[in-house]
Amino acid sequence: MLSRFISSTAARSTMRVATKHGMAHRTMCSSVLNSPRELMGEYDCVIVGAGPAGLSAAIRLKQLGLQNDKEVSVCVVEKGAEVGAHVLSGNVFEPRALYELIPDWKRKGAPLDCPAKEDNFLFLTETQHFELPTPPQMHNDGNFIISLSDLSRWLGTQAEDLGVEIYPGFAASEAIYDSEGRVTGIATGDMGIGKDGQAKDTFMRGYEIKGKQTLLAEGVRGSVSKVIMEQFNLRENCQFQTYGLGVKELWEIDPAKSQPGKIVHTIGYPMDMQTYGGSFLYHMNNNTVALGYVVGLDYSNPYLSPYQEFQRLKHHPVFAETLEGGRCVFYGARALNEGGLQSIPKLTFPGGALLGCSAGFLNVPKIKGSHTAMKSGMVAAESIFDTITSEDNITGAEVFQYEENMKNSWVWDELHEVRNVRPGFSKGLVPGLVNAAVDTYVFNGNAPWTLKHAHPDHESLKPAAQSKKIEYPKPDGKLSFDLLTNLARSGTNHDHDQPAHLKLKDDSVPNSLNLPMYDGPEGRYCPAKVYEYVEVSKVKSTLFHIFTFLKQA
Repeated sequence: MLSRFISSTAARSTMRVATKHGMAHRTMCSSVLNSPRELMGEYDCVIVGAGPAGLSAAIRLKQLGLQNDKEVSVCVVEKGAEVGAHVLSGNVFEPRALYELIPDWKRKGAPLDCPAKEDNFLFLTETQHFELPTPPQMHNDGNFIISLSDLSRWLGTQAEDLGVEIYPGFAASEAIYDSEGRVTGIATGDMGIGKDGQAKDTFMRGYEIKGKQTLLAEGVRGSVSKVIMEQFNLRENCQFQTYGLGVKELWEIDPAKSQPGKIVHTIGYPMDMQTYGGSFLYHMNNNTVALGYVVGLDYSNPYLSPYQEFQRLKHHPVFAETLEGGRCVFYGARALNEGGLQSIPKLTFPGGALLGCSAGFLNVPKIKGSHTAMKSGMVAAESIFDTITSEDNITGAEVFQYEENMKNSWVWDELHEVRNVRPGFSKGLVPGLVNAAVDTYVFNGNAPWTLKHAHPDHESLKPAAQSKKIEYPKPDGKLSFDLLTNLARSGTNHDHDQPAHLKLKDDSVPNSLNLPMYDGPEGRYCPAKVYEYVEVSKVKSTLFHIFTFLKQA
């Protein structure tokens, strides 16, 4: 079968007639696309991402300025239409960093109003469940079940009250450099570009925003952070990163079933005994529950669909008894860093630093990363403050002290203590549980060895010929839903005439490797149906499309 690949990123298969008018139009568009960007502003610090890490850095910088009677200009750019728009609700939050950042957060009205009351750790079979001892890392005394988007919005308000300038709706597209290759800020993305890559009538060139220091708090695999890590070889002395995919829903349930403060985590069904995965169910206030499923991306069966596994899970009695009679109101998904301490890259580069999930500070066994992200932002602010307020007016310096300060913080201690847990599951669920128990209860996280990750996630995938197809049940429309129905709940929108934000390094791979060897796993692992193989009978070929979805407020 003849196969070819079509991507909406550049309409490579579309041949234009080279008329004089067409050549002139393309020349004009090329000129517009390459025109100089306007300078939007110059700041002491530019922060990319208005999540917990970025906002904590901004707040701490302003606090330090007040304490030292120094004026500090701070700008935060956020790709979402508003602060919190790209943060999924439903989170068990450890307030340790918040107490350090804003000790009087209760008086200031932080949205932490649902204390954690009950921990449950269950092993599931297809129809039953068995209670297990809750690991010490998963005890939640003193924690809160919150909406992380609400907390981000509140942090944004605190930052603005201190004088931080926040610009939502401005996505950083690339870093900008000086003549010596040091980062001096970021450029925002161009707007008004068509699917063919050409400027439309609505075209608007992106802006440049310059800063003495640029802090990257984009989250997992942020586009600017990825380039910076490659540019400055920040992963040279650490292991590769490993990932998980989390799929989440928010439900309104029968008030009689609501138990605010109740926390349930599960392992086992629907995963097989070799695949890393687990679920959560958090009872929040206002008859609301957040539930979701996380699958390690080192799974071996190319027919596995994390989304479908989650839909199947909801029919288990543990979940069905809570959800029946309720309604799903929101759907979302995100990638997670699972590499832990072994996979943290060099944190600084000339002109800036990596914060939060851009660096990989998620505590996987604890299933928490907001508190470590906030602390990293605070430590970064404290580390760069003297540099950006120096009378020498230094731009583009590399503040090595940030990494040293992080290694001396409780974040490093916390991640070191659990460093051996996630790698132990590479041999399966039972060996992983045994390893976790020994490392936790016998060595208290201080084993005289550090386990390495076996290999990058993608190397676990087996060819389709060696794998069993998974037949997923049809959704019932009550507890389980088809993907397009859930996408309508996610607040995403697709403009038919816009370039895709995902670009393949080698666009021959889908049809030359992924389809013949792995039977096209892209169409199953993506929780937003961005990738799709389509049979086209007229040309007897298979088209691989990348669709584009934009997050809306």
